[in-house]
Amino acid sequence: MQQGTHPVLDVQHVEKVFGSRGAVTRALDDVSFSIDSGEFVAIMGPSGSGKSTLLNCVSTIDSVTSGSVHINGVDITAYRSDQLTRFRREQLGFIFQDANLLDTLSIRENIALPLTIARVSPKEVLARVDEVAERFGIAQTLDRYPYQLSGGQQQRAAAARALITNPAIIMADEPTGSLDSKNARLLLESFEAMNKKASATVLMVTHDSFAASYTSRVLIIRDGRLFTELRRGDIDRRAFFDRIMEVVAMMGGEDSDAL
Repeated sequence: MQQGTHPVLDVQHVEKVFGSRGAVTRALDDVSFSIDSGEFVAIMGPSGSGKSTLLNCVSTIDSVTSGSVHINGVDITAYRSDQLTRFRREQLGFIFQDANLLDTLSIRENIALPLTIARVSPKEVLARVDEVAERFGIAQTLDRYPYQLSGGQQQRAAAARALITNPAIIMADEPTGSLDSKNARLLLESFEAMNKKASATVLMVTHDSFAASYTSRVLIIRDGRLFTELRRGDIDRRAFFDRIMEVVAMMGGEDSDAL
């Protein structure tokens, strides 16, 4: 992972507007924040607050209306679509609510896929797959197929696939959304270890205060704007969870339960 004086992700005055003339929806309104190398950050917000739109904009899946998004010092808002495709493949890792594993490939082949596409030597591919699978506690599943795994194991395989290219930043969109509490905890503990031991930079959108409590910082979006920011500091995860819940309760309103 590249190190430098600039943040891994720097978002400045980003706006995203849908529609035109009389039917304009301002999904993001002057959002600015940055994430340094090795940070684990959550984005939370009520339904319709703009958190998923924000993730789509910073992950190059969607384009901003105005403002800038720099990843490792590169302004991705100035890239053409072909440049974005390559940048996304080389610099970004993605984890979604559904694991998105290919059923016809073994878990080993699924995890190796980004390296295979990048034409990394087979010997290095095998070594890196073994290393990352061990890190996520799924080494014993490598010769199985996705349908033979639990939902939690599939998500950890997807996380291993996202990490294997050593991306500048990993974008996770509701990664625990389809998991039960036990598998959600195992995945979040894997994220925590990935962040601390591999210095992976992770940006996670979640509606779940429990999931957010595993991060070092929580950005809360409301009505397309950055509402507040919580930093964990030296407190333990349980105390951070309580702080997050306090803010959720303070925001109130009908959407507070969707945070």
